[in-house]
Amino acid sequence: MSNKPLINDRFLLATESAQKLYRDYARDMPIIDYHCHLQPQEIAEDQRWENITQAWLGGDHYKWRLMRALGIDEFYITGDATDREKFDKFAKAMPRMLRNPIYHWSHMELARFFGIDDLLLSEDTADEVWERTAEALRQPEFSARGLMKKSLVEAVCTTDDPTDSLEWHSALQNDNSFDIKVLPTWRPDKGLDTSDVKAWNSWVAKLEKAADMDVDNFDSFMNALQKRHNYFSSMGCRLSDYGLGAVFCDECSESEASAIFDKVRDGAEPSTEEVRKIKSFMLIACGKMDAESDWTWQIHYNALRNNNSRMFKMLGPDTGFDSMGDWLVAEPLSRLFDSLESADKLPRTIVYSLNPRDNEVLATMLGNFQSGPTAGKMQLGSGWWFNDQIDGMKRQMETLSQMGLLSTFVGMLTDSRSFLSYTRHEYFRRILCDILGTEMEQGLLPRDFELVGELVSGVCYNNAAEYFKL
Repeated sequence: MSNKPLINDRFLLATESAQKLYRDYARDMPIIDYHCHLQPQEIAEDQRWENITQAWLGGDHYKWRLMRALGIDEFYITGDATDREKFDKFAKAMPRMLRNPIYHWSHMELARFFGIDDLLLSEDTADEVWERTAEALRQPEFSARGLMKKSLVEAVCTTDDPTDSLEWHSALQNDNSFDIKVLPTWRPDKGLDTSDVKAWNSWVAKLEKAADMDVDNFDSFMNALQKRHNYFSSMGCRLSDYGLGAVFCDECSESEASAIFDKVRDGAEPSTEEVRKIKSFMLIACGKMDAESDWTWQIHYNALRNNNSRMFKMLGPDTGFDSMGDWLVAEPLSRLFDSLESADKLPRTIVYSLNPRDNEVLATMLGNFQSGPTAGKMQLGSGWWFNDQIDGMKRQMETLSQMGLLSTFVGMLTDSRSFLSYTRHEYFRRILCDILGTEMEQGLLPRDFELVGELVSGVCYNNAAEYFKL
């Protein structure tokens, strides 16, 4: 076994130029995590964990998928096994995860947060890793807030339903002992999807309560949404987020949307066409709200969710049974953007496809709607979910570089529920520096560290700081 740590100064940095770029222009930049799924309550209460399983394996469906693929029983993944039993199963499985990003991420997290860079996780090292991480987790700085500070986090944007009270965001904003910004993000998916009549009506009831008004027709529905939108703005919200299976932009007048609303509000099942129509209308309406509030809107699409119906019934959503979808996007996305642009209501935009097949389509489409005064107003989102690994990040940056501008890119996000996942920013930064450093040594880029370093610092932090107006 090699004595050289896997996670070392040269990790992912193949050239001297790449190492210099990372060391001088990327490593120490703050983090703006503009899309994540951290729970603001856990930050407000400064969450702590008793052991590495609680901090590492709970809620992490990336790890769960691999454990299932190795034949590990669900009892040891999401079941009633003890925390130690779950950790032991994961540790034993780790050597069989070579070349999956989980192998890198896990060892980076052990190295950066726990100082464990002198061994590889396996069945043989499980006891030592368990004890060393337990000792670290007992230290005062190993809390939710402590881990964020250790990672140089400057701001995070959580993911929040329009009916959320935002009480924990309020508590954080009134807490003078904590200076990291924790801001809400508007995620109105449940209000746009009328396909499940019972669920949608239940959500509208929550909207009525949150907005403190009756919602008995389409006008009052829109007014309630606008009222909540205004409240989110008052709480510092700077981004919205729309999780779509496919991008829709069917023609739908306000009178048609109103009729569909009435039908579903009365408990009748809408047709597939009606579901698409009202969702299309609402997406445009929400885009206009976002533009008027000077927000950035994000569109995540091409996720085919909850494929395993038996496991969905057992465990619910976001438990590791989603995959890439394969819907056409060019025409509906063009109509969506053009509808908003024609009304001068197209907000700053980030689009992510779970299917990397769409990278080139998106990059060229976004170029049609770039405009001042914002540099990079229309953004090709970073490698997301199944794509936040070496190949996915490189493919996204190559497409952006060849068909747009890497220099205006707002960089990486965690898209995570874990306070240990900030190493994904380091992973991304190392890959970025490796691409640019290698091309410097090949003579494809000027051997000018100040010039190339400015691009690196921009992508790692400066562009996001300016773009999101936090």
